[in-house]
Amino acid sequence: MSLAPRAVLVHRTTEYEELVARHGTHGQAAFFLASRGRDIEEVAERHRRTRRALARVTAAVPLTWRQARVERADLDRFLFAPEDVVVVVGQDGLVANTAKYLAGQPVIGIDTDPGRNPGVLVRHRPEDTAALLTATSADELTMVEAVADDTQRLVALNEIYLGAAGHQTARYRLGLDGDGGAVEAQASSGVLVGTGTGASGWIRSVWQERADRLPLPAPVEERLLWFVREAWPSPATGTSLVAGELSGGRRLRITVECERLVAFGDGMESDALELTWGQSVAVGVCAQRLRLVG
Repeated sequence: MSLAPRAVLVHRTTEYEELVARHGTHGQAAFFLASRGRDIEEVAERHRRTRRALARVTAAVPLTWRQARVERADLDRFLFAPEDVVVVVGQDGLVANTAKYLAGQPVIGIDTDPGRNPGVLVRHRPEDTAALLTATSADELTMVEAVADDTQRLVALNEIYLGAAGHQTARYRLGLDGDGGAVEAQASSGVLVGTGTGASGWIRSVWQERADRLPLPAPVEERLLWFVREAWPSPATGTSLVAGELSGGRRLRITVECERLVAFGDGMESDALELTWGQSVAVGVCAQRLRLVG
């Protein structure tokens, strides 16, 4: 007998909960915010909206289904199953944080704060949940992966950053696989490789700053953009390879020439690849996709 579907509700601790945990009481948290010109009521109201959304989504799950909840901080310890339907209740970034732990399960993004969130990935309201749980169509969003020469692997929905852990100057050699062997030694603030979904965030800011002629990819397009941040020209380092695109099987290859580099995805610096002198890492389109409903 096959298992009943399981609805996995993904959420994160609200700002209000974090403030009360840090300061001990509502009153102390209110005093802290007031000293910085903020009103705790605005924070508390966002917390209440999130809790109401969670309650409404929970109530929409059919009684014949199983349920589970996971907080963002516990995602790396949660075991998703093939029959899961993942309901992310929160912000766009929470969908990206969840994507790397999935293997084809459908994802429903529920916006808890319409008008405050862009709604790129959390496209729906809590009252839409019941109909969405049984939806059969989904967008297949392209993801990016980094694979190190020691088999470490990192997957991200928006972008992967490679550079020094504290964002100081990183030293490495950069080249494109299958590009005639062109390789350049560089010193920079790091390298950013992003998807069409990431083109609404960090990648877009770099693209706009440079007024780059490379067209931004669509979220479902199997094409990535990469940019070197603040490349430094010197007798030993160059700046000729600072931007480009990756599609198909093309990979951007970086070989470390300093004590330590890290690679992390979607802003999750706590979950990073650790790379040391002489190691190489290849970055390109990932075969895995995020199945985003609606």
